Amino acid sequence: MLPYETIVKAAAGEPEAVNAVIQNHIGCIKYLSYLQGCINDDIQDHLKAQLVEALTRFGFDR
Repeated sequence: MLPYETIVKAAAGEPEAVNAVIQNHIGCIKYLSYLQGCINDDIQDHLKAQLVEALTRFGFDR
């Protein structure tokens, strides 16, 4: 599990924190990118981009 501070920094756009979040979810990203017997790089890149986009919309006021 990622520390709260890392998530806050990633939401603010800090590159190292964003990379830490991506690396934390890389297993799921690779699993979801699996297509016809191999990992599809286009799908993997798309999922990473969606994760980064979701970080920018993450609300901390809940």
